[in-house]
Formats: sequence, structure tokens, C-alpha cells
Amino acid sequence: MLLPPIESGQYTSVSYTDRIGELGVSASIGTVGDSYDNALAESVMGLFKTELHRNPAVLADNGGHWKGLDDLEIATCAWVSWFNDERLHGELGDRTPSEVETDYSGSDQAKAA
Repeated sequence: MLLPPIESGQYTSVSYTDRIGELGVSASIGTVGDSYDNALAESVMGLFKTELHRNPAVLADNGGHWKGLDDLEIATCAWVSWFNDERLHGELGDRTPSEVETDYSGSDQAKAA
């Protein structure tokens, strides 16, 4: 009986699983076919496309649509920086992720961890 060939992605998955086990880290991924991580990634990509690529104000600030890959890469880096450090987040009490991280890192809870 011939078995179907193993896809190269399966080797990556095994290596990844072995490595996080060695480090004692909990994986953020679930079981095979689990959609939770994909849904989160798709949500962030949806925000990215809406806020950066389809936002008329952003396009106007950049003189119109991106003129090339360099323009897009620079805009992407700026958006990621804003998203991670400066955006106000309702679930964080209308604080920025950076403010929450700074408060946490100085807390007794962080020192205990």
C-alpha cells in the first residue's frame, strides 16, 4: 500500500511543536483544523486593509495610492508601530497597549511572574 507524500509544512509543524516543548512554552495554536488563530489573524489583516489601504484620509496623506513596494513597506511599518504602541483600545480602558504594558511591567504581578 502506498501512502500519500508528506507535505513540507508537516515537517515545519513537527519542528515547531518540538521546539516549543523544549522551551516549556504553551502553544497558541490548537488542534488540527482549529480556526481560532486563523480568525484572529484574519481580523487583524482586515483592520490593516481597512485602515491603511482603503482609508481615503491615509491615501490622501500619502499623495494617493502607493507608488511602489517601498511606499507600502514604509506605510506598513508605521501602521504596525501605531497599532502596537499608540492606538487607544476600548478593552484596555481607552489606554494604549504601551501604557498597559508599562503599567504591568511595574506591577507586583509582573515581578511574581
